[in-house]
Amino acid sequence: MSDSTDIRVLVADDQATVRDGLATILEYSPGVSVVGTAENGERAVALARETRPDVVLMDLRMPILDGAEATRQIRAELPGTAVLVLTTYADDSSIAGALSAGASGYLTKSAGREQILAALTATVAGQQTFAPEVAAVMIRGLGQRSALQALAREAGLTERESDVLERMGQGASNREIAEAMFVSLSTVKTHTNNLFAKLGVSSRAEAIARLGESG
Repeated sequence: MSDSTDIRVLVADDQATVRDGLATILEYSPGVSVVGTAENGERAVALARETRPDVVLMDLRMPILDGAEATRQIRAELPGTAVLVLTTYADDSSIAGALSAGASGYLTKSAGREQILAALTATVAGQQTFAPEVAAVMIRGLGQRSALQALAREAGLTERESDVLERMGQGASNREIAEAMFVSLSTVKTHTNNLFAKLGVSSRAEAIARLGESG
């Protein structure tokens, strides 16, 4: 039986073994009570509405509704419920997507029981928690952002041109850039041609190299 002061946790992960394993570990941890488990983002949102947990322990890559969008919906509807990401992925786009959706922390599945419990406690206390490897990616990203800003000022890039260059540096194709920026493919090509001209380059590789030189 859980105590009224327990941290109430909802576990969301599409892999049954991981989901059930986490639920078992947490249930046998003092000060924690598992209020439900969800196999996809849509179910996580529904259960969060029903159970009002303190924290949702959220995977990112799930069917029907991914973890980032589920996080966004939960945070919008249930401001008293925090989301702590626990996922396999620690790349720039996954981290940025989760944090922009409102996640309070980000752990990878290499985290041990004690690290997860400490992160849950910190999350409930209103603190942010990041796995060391996630923090390293975030710091590197800040350096890249600084380099981009410096190059944009030097070359006179517009905000849109800077956005295109940043996404190029992350390896996105023109079509992926268009989808992410909600513009047409021809618009992306126009921004690309303009930034190439301002940078004095003729290819993606040269543009990315200029960005690297600015770092």
